[in-house]
Amino acid sequence: MAAFPPPFYRWRPHPWHGLEAGPKAPEVITAYIEITPYDGVKYELDKVTGYTRVDRPQRTSSHPPTVYGFVPRTYCAERVSALSGPEATQGDGDPLDVCVISERRIDRADITLAARVVGGLQMIDNGEADDKIVAVLQNDLFWGETNDLSDLPEKLIERLTHYFSTYKLVPGDENKASIARTYGREHALKVVEAAQADYAEEYEGS
Repeated sequence: MAAFPPPFYRWRPHPWHGLEAGPKAPEVITAYIEITPYDGVKYELDKVTGYTRVDRPQRTSSHPPTVYGFVPRTYCAERVSALSGPEATQGDGDPLDVCVISERRIDRADITLAARVVGGLQMIDNGEADDKIVAVLQNDLFWGETNDLSDLPEKLIERLTHYFSTYKLVPGDENKASIARTYGREHALKVVEAAQADYAEEYEGS
């Protein structure tokens, strides 16, 4: 009987716990994509089953400017919160979010890709640290040489900031989500490392 070549997964790995953050993390990370700029519905990983579920319809006409997901085996807790300063009282208890910029259209979710970290958005959501790492698709023919958030067009960062400042906004309710600041590659790498360490403590006992 022929044997399957290693590595081989008989069952699909859980996207959060069963995949790796990337062999070159924190510089180059694996991103599991949950939602694309073409989705009118916000999809989100069900943390128990590992399946993608419908979280909610997008309330407004605003769509995310890039594909959006998370870094496997990361967790936003004490270490990530500490990097946010006094604005955050704790991490949001989710994997670390990532926005991936690509020249070519990526119009499907439930995929993985390799992305190079260039910066991030320090988001505070109801007092919790909810950072959004910004990365570019590895070997992208247009964005592949980008090294830092400052290398990206100002209007693109403005779109990302506006989207995450307003995507949970409900008319008549107080908006509890805001972008405290944007940051470059050096700080973003520290956030990824902190989220990896928070995950190791929470789920691996280290």
